[in-house]
Amino acid sequence: MGEQLLLVEDDAEIARVIQDTLRQEGYGVTWATTGLEGWEDFQQGQYDLVLVDWMLPEMDGITLCQNIRWKSDVPIIMISARKEDADKVEGLGIGADDYLAKPFSLTELKARVASQLRRWRRYIGQEEIGGDTQYAGGLIVDWKKERVSVDDQYVQLTNKEFELLKLLAENPEQVFTKSELYQHVWQQAGLGDTHTVTVHVKELREKLNDPVKTPQFIQTVWGKGYRFIGERL
Repeated sequence: MGEQLLLVEDDAEIARVIQDTLRQEGYGVTWATTGLEGWEDFQQGQYDLVLVDWMLPEMDGITLCQNIRWKSDVPIIMISARKEDADKVEGLGIGADDYLAKPFSLTELKARVASQLRRWRRYIGQEEIGGDTQYAGGLIVDWKKERVSVDDQYVQLTNKEFELLKLLAENPEQVFTKSELYQHVWQQAGLGDTHTVTVHVKELREKLNDPVKTPQFIQTVWGKGYRFIGERL
């Protein structure tokens, strides 16, 4: 099969059992021991499925799952000792595709992984590989080449400005707090440097000719954060 899986689990004994079991099934498995390490591994590699423990050091599983989902539709299986329905609802609500309660059998683990991978293969087989995305107001973004233009004029964005634009545009109408943006784009756990986010959003808006009072692309939701309101053509 050869699918690549990311396992984020801080319990070494459990992780070794899961890793050995899945490798015997023919999967490639990368093991991260903290949420932040898992987030870094995810951004640096190409994975077909992610298994995330709920309770993790540095960045908890819920936050990690949320970060991954903002960036990708890859299947996520949440692993947790929490068995209450409310916990399962929370895990599924922030983007996990399945929920596996500890203790679980290795047979069930293999079946859940295989099921999610079948769905993923169907999804990526149908997924359209797009080029430019055009928005009302003259904004055109080539996501692969990371090129942005407004009214046929090339706009030079910094890496962080482009990552901010991409995160917002890939999740239209979703409100992101400054802390969430800092955590995702700057890859830092914790509350984050909200002033840094404010400065970068301001610069991004100026380059896109997007005034605060009459925005076409990035809207300020007062007291909450920002969201992307661009209308795709």
